[in-house]
Amino acid sequence: QVQLVESGGGLVQAGDSLRLSCAVSVVTDNRYMAWFRQTPGKEREFVARISPIATTTYADYADSVKGRFTIDRDSAKNLVYLQMTNLKPEDTAVYYCAMLRRMRISEGVEYWGQGTRVTVSS
Repeated sequence: QVQLVESGGGLVQAGDSLRLSCAVSVVTDNRYMAWFRQTPGKEREFVARISPIATTTYADYADSVKGRFTIDRDSAKNLVYLQMTNLKPEDTAVYYCAMLRRMRISEGVEYWGQGTRVTVSS
């Protein structure tokens, strides 16, 4: 069974930085990986996506986090990171790591992590 385990969440102040990690139990080099987040009363929303490790790795971001968040991965350790800077109270959510079924978000998620909570105070 494939497992994704997030870590690194916590309580920070607006303007602070935080790095989330996602440890995956299988090799992820050939898979699209992503981060989502969810707050009470809202649907889970897309945050960032990173391509497989091939020639050039590229990433996509939600408009709300573009320029502040960076998704990255470590092939040797099967880790996926979300580096968050200039955090805002609106970023408060439970953050989930995900392995996509194929390339597009619309094609669905194959495996979810259990989430790590990020709280940003003003």
